[in-house]
Amino acid sequence: MSKPARPAAPPIGGTLPGLVVAGFGRHVLVETDTGERLICHPRGKKSQAVVGDRIRWLPSEDEGTIEKIEERRNLFYRQDEMRTKSFAANLDQVLILIAAEPEFSESQLTRALIAAEAEGIPPVIALNKSDLGEPFTRAWAKLAPYRTMGYHMLSLAIKPKSTESPVNEGQAAELLDLLRGKKTLVLGPSGAGKSSLTNLLVPQAKVLTAEISQALNSGKHTTTSTTLYWIDEARASALIDSPGFQEFGLNHIEPTQLANLMPDFKAHAQDCKFYNCTHLHEPGCGVIAEVNATGHPSSISASRYRLYGELFAELSQSRY
Repeated sequence: MSKPARPAAPPIGGTLPGLVVAGFGRHVLVETDTGERLICHPRGKKSQAVVGDRIRWLPSEDEGTIEKIEERRNLFYRQDEMRTKSFAANLDQVLILIAAEPEFSESQLTRALIAAEAEGIPPVIALNKSDLGEPFTRAWAKLAPYRTMGYHMLSLAIKPKSTESPVNEGQAAELLDLLRGKKTLVLGPSGAGKSSLTNLLVPQAKVLTAEISQALNSGKHTTTSTTLYWIDEARASALIDSPGFQEFGLNHIEPTQLANLMPDFKAHAQDCKFYNCTHLHEPGCGVIAEVNATGHPSSISASRYRLYGELFAELSQSRY
């Protein structure tokens, strides 16, 4: 399967610049350079624009028409056999929010990290509910291989605003510093605390969401769309909230690409005897040698190697 297409269009005179900040179905909400917002529609039946896209549009009464999508720096998306789901474009980083409880899926975390690596988008892993004691200690230990790989890690204790102390002040300061001057997509499963995080950083989020819902006439469905919120008056720092997910397909990734998108594997894949090594059974494989190392602790954990094998089989099967 190919990467989601961006419609080609020549520069059109009289168009205005804009930023896509929300969308549902064919309609998107576009913010102008002066901060005004209006609904824009695609020329065709289906919209290719996603949140974070810079576009050129033409006014049409009190709405607009998308004439061109500017070239993207990147596009974060997932793809299964049936459909492609684009989250957002032109990102500076992806914040993958998981929680100590309910226990996070290492498979889903790995898939999100691979998708970010494939687009060259720096990922940050944030583990929420650090106030839970033993469950958090267990989850933090489970993330040890990812710290060893050099991924930026955060511990958080974000609670609903109804509680007296919604977040540790030190954690909040670290989080805000991380987000400053960047467009950050917040990604994670349902129950990880994404809504609480958004409400903490964007106190007016519920009001904005209601306004977007009304503008797009999408009602309750707004919660299933992706929305960009500015977290500073200068509109330099943006938080992009995305729907929770249970599945994260990687059909756009070639199975032979996997090892190079997993830092612990990439470090040893160059030592393989064969250039097209699958790292599953070949003699002289640097990855297998590291997995079976006895003279030192292996830098490739058993769970990571198992996940690699499952992903390789899944992606190989999807191509036949």
